[in-house]
Amino acid sequence: MDRRNFLKYATLAGSSLALNSCMSARNSPLQSEATPQASPVLVSEPLKVGFVYFKPVGDFGWTYSHDLGRREMEATLQDKIKTTFIENVNEGVDAETVIRQLAQDGNKLIFTTSLSYMKPTIKVAKEFPQIIFENCTGNELTANVGTYIGRWEEARYLTGMIAGKMTKSNVVGFVAAYPIPEVIRAINAFTLGLRSTNPRAKVRVLWVETWYNPVKEREAAQALINLGADVLTQHTDSAAIIQLAAEKGIYAIGYNSDMSKFGAKAHLTSIINKWGKFYTDTALAVINNTWKPQRIWHGIAQGMVDISPMNQVIPSDVQQLVNRKREQFIQGIAHPFNGLVKDQKGVVRIPKSKVLDDKAQMTMDWYVEGIEGSIPKYKF
Repeated sequence: MDRRNFLKYATLAGSSLALNSCMSARNSPLQSEATPQASPVLVSEPLKVGFVYFKPVGDFGWTYSHDLGRREMEATLQDKIKTTFIENVNEGVDAETVIRQLAQDGNKLIFTTSLSYMKPTIKVAKEFPQIIFENCTGNELTANVGTYIGRWEEARYLTGMIAGKMTKSNVVGFVAAYPIPEVIRAINAFTLGLRSTNPRAKVRVLWVETWYNPVKEREAAQALINLGADVLTQHTDSAAIIQLAAEKGIYAIGYNSDMSKFGAKAHLTSIINKWGKFYTDTALAVINNTWKPQRIWHGIAQGMVDISPMNQVIPSDVQQLVNRKREQFIQGIAHPFNGLVKDQKGVVRIPKSKVLDDKAQMTMDWYVEGIEGSIPKYKF
């Protein structure tokens, strides 16, 4: 059910919704951190779980990856849960209305999957202290509100390593949504990976100021091709960039889910979100009355992010190099932001043998060496 029909039905009915179980603006929190636990949730079987989605399920990007996680949770827990989702929910009044209606309908666990939902989530949570809320990717905790996000910078670094080996022009194009720390961190991690395998390569960034707009994403990708890019990547949600790369006979790296079906020859790999385990574990914690509010920021080791299978066009030695670095991330002996790291002006931002801490990553507003252009001012 989309947002418009949901709101229309909620207004006319004035009571619970009869929704079938069916099929962002985002920023990063600090590290896992707990606050006083909410009152115990008395759950009758099955646990009703609601999801609020920012864009359509069929975007094959951000929302699609969350819905894959929801379906994995359903397949794992089966008759222990019953899920509902509402897609295309705008921020503000619409989000508050939808979240409140899901609470009134008896959902004991509600996932709100965009930073733009943080404030309405907190507001509604105060009205329903017996209901558990989880927001992706905010950073505010209360007794019944937790937050979660993936360490995409790990996967970004790996895909940068691949791009560095696959570019011939030494120009890589990056289509970016909004100049907020989450996206800037992704661009920087990608560039550090790129220049670890190809110090001559440069990254050119175009900002589209949207999470999901296939037309604008395609136009930005074409502009980057015109500027010499022969490998493209993105921090946006549609598959338009992969499709354009396939048409132009160049390479591209997807985001959120495995986008290989949109251009098998062009697609090198994708950064993928894997929400299923977290959703399953959270539902079980609510069922067992063991849930507590935390700031979750998990990476490859915890199974929340990864890269999709690499295209066999990538030389085997490059694949082995990437897999070794991936294993180092899992073991915790490597980090995407290990020093020595300098910014565009040559100023040392991360000293040698030091690691950029989570707080500094959360507020990142500078480019590393190797990125052309400046960061536009933006108030999200």
